[in-house]
Amino acid sequence: MNWNILEREEQLEQIDTASAHKPQLIFKHSTRCSISTVIKSRLNKKELPPDIDFYFLDLIAHRAISNQIAERYGIRHESPQILLIKNGKCIFTESHNAIFMEDIIDEAQK
Repeated sequence: MNWNILEREEQLEQIDTASAHKPQLIFKHSTRCSISTVIKSRLNKKELPPDIDFYFLDLIAHRAISNQIAERYGIRHESPQILLIKNGKCIFTESHNAIFMEDIIDEAQK
């Protein structure tokens, strides 16, 4: 999978803007968590849907961005966690072993 790396708070504004035209997905990953590693591997094994932009956040290295995401979208922080953004709002979020590419695709198409 070809991830866009999320490493600057300013990118959240770009994600919101782009979400008006195409769903944007943020994957919050903890490099210290084995469950997070399993979920990242699960996502990497699937074909990347061309109609969704995927962002990868190493929340250990960029905790301030993770905090900003929780505040911006009104979603309690979890790890691993995905947030699907459309029209500047989080329309779907899931965490831990409940993260599946099929669910992401289904929600993005609604």
